[in-house]
Formats: sequence, structure tokens, C-alpha cells
Amino acid sequence: MPAVTVDDVTTLPRINGTSPDSRPRAVRSVTTAPAGFEGEGFPVRRAFAGVDLAHLDPFVHLDQMGEVDYAPGEPKGTPWHPHRGFETVTYLLDGTFEHHDSHGGGGLITDGDTQWMTAGKGILHIEKPPEELVVSGGLFHGFQLWVNLPRDSKMVEPRYQDLRGSSVVLLASDDAGALVRVIAGEVADHAGPGSTHTPMTMLHATIAPGASLTLPWRSDFNALAYVLSGDGYAGAERRPVHTGQLAVFGATGDTITISAADTQDSRHGAVDVLLLGGRPIREPIAWGGPFVMNTKAEVLQAFEDYQAGRLGAVPAG
Repeated sequence: MPAVTVDDVTTLPRINGTSPDSRPRAVRSVTTAPAGFEGEGFPVRRAFAGVDLAHLDPFVHLDQMGEVDYAPGEPKGTPWHPHRGFETVTYLLDGTFEHHDSHGGGGLITDGDTQWMTAGKGILHIEKPPEELVVSGGLFHGFQLWVNLPRDSKMVEPRYQDLRGSSVVLLASDDAGALVRVIAGEVADHAGPGSTHTPMTMLHATIAPGASLTLPWRSDFNALAYVLSGDGYAGAERRPVHTGQLAVFGATGDTITISAADTQDSRHGAVDVLLLGGRPIREPIAWGGPFVMNTKAEVLQAFEDYQAGRLGAVPAG
């Protein structure tokens, strides 16, 4: 951490857009992500565990992967597996991850890079550390977000976007106490590089000790803040939050606020937070393993299509 950064935050464009009559969103809930394992055994925090899907919509799943410092031979990934009906977004803070899929997409991402895969009507893919990282070991930290697709987009053609960290839009808060990386969507008329089917915003902010970040927020979007590291406060009411906690904001208001505590531990030195917002789809969700559809029958059909080889084939080699 902290992925893409700059030597002097004061040189960046400032985020303006709040006004004296802005209405802050209150914090609806704060939950702590339980720890678990994914794929071949890499550690994750399930950021959305225990939160009503209606408050997350259009997002359905978020895993913080790591932070873990692997010894040589320890790095792990996932085997080949299918998806249908949503988009996977893999954002890497530290380390290196390799992606391949049955639709020809693929690439290597490292610090600050993002892989955006639209599964659509169906795809097989694999995510794993490259062989040289398995041999050497090293730090690994990132997250994967699942973004739902509306009914009329669930069967679109699969698509892969490789978003380099150098393409992320960098902004500073009004007082330069926070660095904001715009990965997708926009904030204060500054748009990130990610192209999304579902209208949404994804930001990664680093907030200096004692500083506060207030962002203008679309009234038709929900608002979520997941603390990647550090200690701070959510909302104008300053609800305490720390590493591995998710703050869900209420639906009313046009700004959100995240603040950093005056004192941080020596390992991190600042608060890093993932900020998500999207326009709710408000459609039924039937979720079965790697498939996110609208009905149980559609999930069963996805399993049948996968078993029949209709979601693609593992490329030779």
C-alpha cells in the first residue's frame, strides 16, 4: 500500500463540489468483515458479510485479499472457474496477479492496476500469481468486487478491461489532506478510466492522520466505505471505523465524509479506504456460487450450460 501515489499531493487538482447547503449522508451501519479463505487457500476478508443486499445493490460481493507476506512457494490463486451475470473487478495494491479467460482476455496486474471482467453470458477464468512470485514469495494485497448486471445486460458478450495504475485519475481533497484515486465513474466532474455497464463510482482514498475527506455524491447512488487499513471515522457524526470494517451510508443526502484519526499505527501511517457507489438495479437476485442471475431457474440453467461446456473452454496451454 498505497498503490499509485504522488510525491506532492498539493500539485493535484482539488475536489470541489460541496457547498454550505450540502446534506451529509448519515451512517446506516458499521460491520466487521469475517476472515476466510478463497481459491487454493489465500486469505480474504468478506467485506459485505451480514449486510442486506438491498443496501449493497448494485454490488453483491467484496473480498479483501490479504494483506499477506508470502514465503517462497506459498503464493496461491484460484483454479479455472465459471461466471455469468455480473462483472468482476480485481484491484491490486501490492504484489502481482495473472488473469486468463476463455474469451481471450488476460494480462498481468501489479501495484495500482485493475482488471475489469464482464462475465455477461458466461466465461471461464483463472487468477493466480505468476511463477516467479511463487518462487520468490512476497507481499500480496488487493480486493475483488462483484458488480451485478441488470436483467437486460446479463447475457451480453464477455469483455475484459486492463486498467493500468497510470491511467487512474488522481485528485486531492480541498485541503490536500487526502489523495483520491478515481478508478471508475466520476467524482466532482473527474472521471476514471473504467467503463461500466451499471452506473457506478469506485474510488481509493488515502487520508492523512487528522484529515477529513468530504465528497459530493450522486443522490441516486448508494454509498459504501470499506476501510482497507487504519483507524478513522465515517460520516459527519464520526462513527468509529477501523481496518476490515464496512460503513454503509443512508440513502438521503448529497455528500459523504470519511476522516482519519489523529494517531495511526506506525505500519500504515494513514487511513486507506475503498469508496463505492452505484445506481441500485432493484431487480430480484438469485445467487448460486459463481452465477448471479434473476431467478433460480436461470442459475440452474447456468450450471447446466457450464457442465455442457457452453460457457467456454480452457485454452490450450
